[in-house]
Amino acid sequence: MATFDLEQQEQLDAIKSVWERWGNLVTWLLIIVLGAYAAWNGWNYWQRRQGTLASTLYGELERSADAGDVAHTERIFSDMKDHYGRTTYATYAALLAAKTLYDKSKAAEAEAALTWAADKGADPGLRAIARLRLASLDIGQKAYDKALKTLSADFPPQFRALAADRRGDVLLLQGKRKEAAAEYSRAYQTMDPAAGEYRRLIGIKLNALGINPDAGAKVGGAA
Repeated sequence: MATFDLEQQEQLDAIKSVWERWGNLVTWLLIIVLGAYAAWNGWNYWQRRQGTLASTLYGELERSADAGDVAHTERIFSDMKDHYGRTTYATYAALLAAKTLYDKSKAAEAEAALTWAADKGADPGLRAIARLRLASLDIGQKAYDKALKTLSADFPPQFRALAADRRGDVLLLQGKRKEAAAEYSRAYQTMDPAAGEYRRLIGIKLNALGINPDAGAKVGGAA
């Protein structure tokens, strides 16, 4: 019995020694792990709450846009941008608000909404859409250099052909036929054939510039 008590005491002493040496580190590690777990749960809750509130506001913005209420549309978008700017709904709101504002001849305000979406949108695909629309707005205002700068951004792979096609449009409007042909060719070659009519339209643009899109060779000269 004395031997057993001695062994227990030795084990307790060993545990105490380990705890005295590493106890603080273990405690802090536990605090960090438990804190991270709590923060993760809190973040998920916050994200869900933000998404729910942003969804409600977006529904209200849709109704305002359908009614053509520009002032209310601007006010809701401003609230979403300020309070829920990191949600996908805010980026959708920017795109919808920009369309509504442009239709109501408020091009400057539409440009501001698209610029925000292009720079701070929550999703790479939506940022790409915002850039393409922003470039179209610049083209409509004959701000060709500005449009090319917008289209020079790095686009996700699925949007690169669209960006190249749009750059071709701008270059052609500037009278740069050779550069436009190069962009159209890039768009045609990289676009999924399943795009159908859109890809054929790019082929027609190339034909008009003397390029056989499928052969990649000149048929009349693009100079």
